[in-house]
Amino acid sequence: MVQPTPAQPALPRVGTGFDAHQIEAGKPCFIGCIEIPAADGCEGHSDGDVVAHAIVDALLAAAGLGDLGSFVGVGRKEYDGVSGTRLLEECVALLAQHHYRIGNVSVQLIANTPKMAAYREQSATRMSAILHAPVNLSATTTDHMGFTGRGEGRAAIATALVFESA
Repeated sequence: MVQPTPAQPALPRVGTGFDAHQIEAGKPCFIGCIEIPAADGCEGHSDGDVVAHAIVDALLAAAGLGDLGSFVGVGRKEYDGVSGTRLLEECVALLAQHHYRIGNVSVQLIANTPKMAAYREQSATRMSAILHAPVNLSATTTDHMGFTGRGEGRAAIATALVFESA
């Protein structure tokens, strides 16, 4: 990571993250750190929260600290079934250890189900509280194209802004 010189002030840093998972019938559905009732969740080593995972990737990228795979690894028993909430909390702690604070996050869910209008504010509020920063959550579909359009999975893309802190 290139560090600014004393004559060069620290600039904000931006990162982008992406995640996708297949839908798994009967698994609880977590999106944006809240449980969505009456919807099937996503498969995975964790709770399958594509929104939280994309945000972690974006935050780590912005701080130059790798990605979700390098952060928690794959196949580590202590992360079996890990929640998106825990991943965000641990990511915030890691950023703080490296003297970064979060400016804001924008994340978009790409999925046919569930319809997020009824849950958007609750999810954004929950994630904002975890990150100590504003989070905007939006949702879209792919108009029946691809695996998300066929209802086979969900994806999310996130952008995060971080600042070096004193």
